[in-house]
Order: sequence, then structure tokens, then C-alpha cells
Amino acid sequence: MKANRMEAFSDGVLAIIITIMVLEFKLPEGHDWYALIGLGPKILSYIFSFVYIGIYWNNHHHLLHMVRKVHGRLMWLNLLLLFWLSLIPFTTAWMGESHFAPTPTALYGIILLLSALSYRLLQLAIIKQHSGDSSFVVSMGKDWKVKLSPFLYLIAVFTAYVSPWIPCFFFVLVAVIWFVPDKRIEHALRGQ
Repeated sequence: MKANRMEAFSDGVLAIIITIMVLEFKLPEGHDWYALIGLGPKILSYIFSFVYIGIYWNNHHHLLHMVRKVHGRLMWLNLLLLFWLSLIPFTTAWMGESHFAPTPTALYGIILLLSALSYRLLQLAIIKQHSGDSSFVVSMGKDWKVKLSPFLYLIAVFTAYVSPWIPCFFFVLVAVIWFVPDKRIEHALRGQ
């Protein structure tokens, strides 16, 4: 199978995830601007998740352009990533509904952690597939973002029980780190 089939399937799943998140919004009870204030935590958790899904979509798109052929292991690792990402709407809704209570916020961080680890496994499988291209393997092996993110998510999970703002800081920090897609992939693609 060509990588574009797996990419198209993944794009569809990510689009459905965003759709599910937006459908979680209920109309405010009032008819003025104050009615929206009560939705603040839900809107904030939605923004976090929308940005995260967008970041995964963007980086996943870049990563899959490196794949020459898709084999069963890549398909399963991709499904594992999509599985964890598909739980984001649930944790987004719970975190927003609870006004960033410790357990829902910690669970949100755990889901982000497991998504990050799944992305890394997919990335490692693609690196292994390119083991004959030493420049690609060397450049992809120096991925500080993918190594730092799980550590920051762990801090977010454990600090969720201290204050809701600390994990939010780490969620934003990781999003900022990943906002720009991996330039190494673009350089490797230009070199092919």
C-alpha cells in the first residue's frame, strides 16, 4: 500500500475528532455576553485540543511523506496513534466541564503523553525503514522535541493536583514547541 492511503485515512479520523469536539458545545443558557463566560473552561479546553490535533495533523503529514512503502507494522503504529488521539474529545469535554479539575486534567495529560509516545514509535519505525539512508537516520535521531514532550506531559500530569494553571502552562509550552513542523523532514525530502 502507498503511504497516501494511510495519510488519507488518518486525515479523515482527525477531521472526525475535531467534529466530535465541536459538537460537544451546548448553547449557552442566556442571550448575552455573560452567558459565554460560563463556557470559558470548555472553550479553553477546546482551543487546547484543536491546536493539538492541528499540530499532530501537520507533523503527521510531514512524517508520512518520508514513507516509501507502508507495511503492517506502520499501519498498526499509525492506528495506535489515532486511538490515543481519538480519546482527546472525551478528555477535552471532561476537563472543560469540570473547570480543569485535577483528575480530568491529569487524564488529559496522560492521553497527550500516550499520543506523544505513539507518535515516537511511528517515527522510529519510519526511521528503521530508512536505515540505508544514513543522513536521514542521523537527522531524525536528533529529535529533541519528541524526547522533551513526554517529560513535560509527565510534569503536567503530576502538577494537575497542585494547581490547574501549572499543567495548562505545560500544555501550551509543548504546543508552542511543536507549532512549527519538523524542518528536518522538509530538508530530507528536498535532498531526495
